[in-house]
Amino acid sequence: MTDIQDRTYDAAIRDRVAATDWPAVAREVDAHGCGLTGPLLTAAECREIAGLYDDVARFRSTIDMARYRFGSGQYRYFREPFPEVVAVLRETLYPRLLPIARDWAARLGWAATWPDEFGEWLERCHAAGQVKPTPILLKYGEGDWNALHRDLYGDLVFPLQVVVGLDVPGADYTGGEFLLVEQRPRAQSRGTVTMLPQGHGLVFTTRDRPVRSARGWSAAPVRHGVSTVRSGLRHTLGLVFHDAA
Repeated sequence: MTDIQDRTYDAAIRDRVAATDWPAVAREVDAHGCGLTGPLLTAAECREIAGLYDDVARFRSTIDMARYRFGSGQYRYFREPFPEVVAVLRETLYPRLLPIARDWAARLGWAATWPDEFGEWLERCHAAGQVKPTPILLKYGEGDWNALHRDLYGDLVFPLQVVVGLDVPGADYTGGEFLLVEQRPRAQSRGTVTMLPQGHGLVFTTRDRPVRSARGWSAAPVRHGVSTVRSGLRHTLGLVFHDAA
């Protein structure tokens, strides 16, 4: 297999990211807490990234979800230098998500501390002691699932993240839907279920999202997870835009 680390992805990925209808994604994220992008990766690229999972040297740590009662399954945090496709996706998606983050901050009265440049944001994370890279490759087999959670990792948090589906739902695996659960103010929680098309990204809220209330805007806590995989193997690429302490 050609080494994915050695390929040049920059122009192709930037074109695919630019081709996504970002105003539509922003509306979906605003309304539901998550929204699908257009295709970001080809089927061949998805297979190659999924195929990196067994190359343990590429990763800084492996998490067995059952051991920590996170669910069942496994994921690995990439070590630097990342495969180029991972680095370019993270850098290219950040400025597309930034307007949504700043809009949410304005509504909720948060300090919008995120700079225009992704590199500068990571420097701020590192200065605050959040120096561990957070891109992850996740692998679920039959019977595996991921408990509802939030990926915070430290005091500095970017309010949106992206997961990219690497397999074909219904063919490579069944079940394994992406779950988003929103705790609504003074009301029962609301759930959203999304099946990830291969190569597409799902933008979703990391911690809270703004919702209208009688007194204006309030922050609704949101958690995400994965339903039980019924059969096959499900791989995803997770892109968090803040590093970990």
